[in-house]
Amino acid sequence: MRPRAALLLVLAALFGAGAADPALAKAHRITWTFDNLDRIGRLKPQVLGDPKIEDAPVGKAVVFDGVDDALYLGRHPLAGAAKFTAEAVFRPDGGAFEQRWLHLASNDPENQTRMLFEIRVVGDSWYLDSFVKGKGYSQVLIDPKKLHPIGRWYHVAQTFDGTTYRSYVDGVLECEAKVEGFVPQGPGETSIGVRHNRVNYFHGAVRMARFTDRALAPADFARRR
Repeated sequence: MRPRAALLLVLAALFGAGAADPALAKAHRITWTFDNLDRIGRLKPQVLGDPKIEDAPVGKAVVFDGVDDALYLGRHPLAGAAKFTAEAVFRPDGGAFEQRWLHLASNDPENQTRMLFEIRVVGDSWYLDSFVKGKGYSQVLIDPKKLHPIGRWYHVAQTFDGTTYRSYVDGVLECEAKVEGFVPQGPGETSIGVRHNRVNYFHGAVRMARFTDRALAPADFARRR
C-alpha cells in the first residue's frame, strides 16, 4: 500500500472513532476577555461608573472601584445549558464584606433565575460564594473556612454535571452539593462587577470569563493567562 493511501486510512479511522465517541463531541463555548470597554465577546457593554483597563501579569483586565463601576452585557451565556461550567480569572482587592461580581440573570422568570460568583471579604482574605437558582431549585456553595489572600489573581469555576454542583478555586474543589430539579435557564443578560440590581459592588479586577455547556474536569479548565 502506498504511504499516502495508508495515511488516509489511518486518518479516516481516527476521525471515525472520534465521531462515534460522544465524549469527543465539541462543546459550545463562549469566552469573554475583559481587555477593553468597547467590545467584549462581540457584544457592546453598557458601562457604569468609570472602570479602567490595566496591564496585569495575566494580561489586560478591567478594574472596578467597588463603589459604582460595572459592566452589563446583553446575553446569558449559559441559557439553555442542561450542564455547564462557568469560569473566571479575577483579582479581589478587599473592601466590603459582601461582593457580587459575575451575575448571569435570566428573564424566565425575571429576578428569580440566576447564576452567580460572589465573594465574602474578611480582613485581608476572601472566600468564594457560588450560587445557582431557578424555578424549583436553589443551591449555594460556600465555606467560610476556605480563605484566600486578597490582591492576588485566581481562577475560579463552578460546574454542574446534571446531578452535582461544584465550585473550585485554582482547580481545587471547594464545595459540592446535589441539585435536584434543575431546569436550563432562559435568555437574559450578565452584569460584571455588581449584582444585576446594582447592589454589592465589586472591588478588584476581572481578566476573563469562559462558559461551556458541559461540566469540565479541572484539567480542562482555562489557564489564568
